[in-house]
Amino acid sequence: MSIVLRIVQQYDPTHEKEFMELEKKFDELEKARPDYPKGTRMQPISSTEPCNTLIWQNEFPDIASAYEVLDFFSGDDAHEALFKKQAPYFKQVKIEFYKKLDF
Repeated sequence: MSIVLRIVQQYDPTHEKEFMELEKKFDELEKARPDYPKGTRMQPISSTEPCNTLIWQNEFPDIASAYEVLDFFSGDDAHEALFKKQAPYFKQVKIEFYKKLDF
């Protein structure tokens, strides 16, 4: 059973440009480093989430692997440096886990 990890970040829409510039740096960091998980970024068009939301998600073989990625992010100096710059723009952050159904 695989697990989808979603990090749902609602940001201040008056700072969308700054927020997205920093998110682009996160994306560049993922692409530059082979040890980084390669997530998918999405922004709602029609959703229960407002349009000023960025969703990062990735699929993992199990829940333990998904938690390891969260630990990796919080322990990585480059990630933490970018996070500190982006944090003032957050209105809300949620971590979600989904069980992928393979019937």
